[in-house]
Amino acid sequence: MTRALWKGWLKLAKVTVPVALYAAASTSDRVTFHTLNRATGHRINRQFVDAETGAVVDRDAQVKGYEVAPDDFIILDPEEIAAAIPDSDKTLTIEHFIPCASVDDVYFDKPYYLAPSSKDAAEPFALLVAGLRARNVVALAQTVLFRRFRTMLIRPNGAGLTGTTLNFDYEVRPASEALSDAPKVKIKGEMLDLARHIIDTKKGSFDPATFDDRYDAALAELVKAKIEGRRIKPKPAPKVSRQSDLLAALRQSAGKPDDAKPDQKPAPKPKRKAG
Repeated sequence: MTRALWKGWLKLAKVTVPVALYAAASTSDRVTFHTLNRATGHRINRQFVDAETGAVVDRDAQVKGYEVAPDDFIILDPEEIAAAIPDSDKTLTIEHFIPCASVDDVYFDKPYYLAPSSKDAAEPFALLVAGLRARNVVALAQTVLFRRFRTMLIRPNGAGLTGTTLNFDYEVRPASEALSDAPKVKIKGEMLDLARHIIDTKKGSFDPATFDDRYDAALAELVKAKIEGRRIKPKPAPKVSRQSDLLAALRQSAGKPDDAKPDQKPAPKPKRKAG
């Protein structure tokens, strides 16, 4: 049975529902490696050393420090840090209901599943799920989660709920920092028609089962080959097509001759003259 990461109460006004939080995503099935000593084959232990003296520093002698100037730190004792962390009352308090699409997904952090943690919670929990779905809204709730004050976006998922922790505003970089140099080019005419045609022919639906982790699969195959004493030949590098003419590349992608117009009809055959 899946182990709950957190148990507490989901609170809406005067209604309190005992709930459990479960991880919705995990990397535990990925291929993992240990770092070894090539000469002996033994595992390597990681140690913290003093940057100046090179001496190994035991865990009990390690403290947190905040740099106020180059190589000038103020020391924060574990007791001081613990006292600064807000106390958790294990209550996930719903503050607002908002339209489903009103939160930009750049604010999404980690997904979790929320489920009732007792039989008595089944009815009020189901009522909340039904209410969210009927009004087509999501809930914003706050609590201390894993020693941090967090905001969580809660939405229906079948008979349960999905809760996604949100990044704080200061954690999300403005799009202008990355996109300010993007040139403003106006696309129209045949180029836009071809782009629309290509998009229409590539329409589909999202099915996560169709997306493979090729890197992890390749590592698993490499490990299997090593165990069996086989040698895997490196794959040739893919050929990169360099197309300097964007319009020609679009025409080729759309399966049209270079001199054709999008959805161009063939010219009518000349009619024979009577007699």
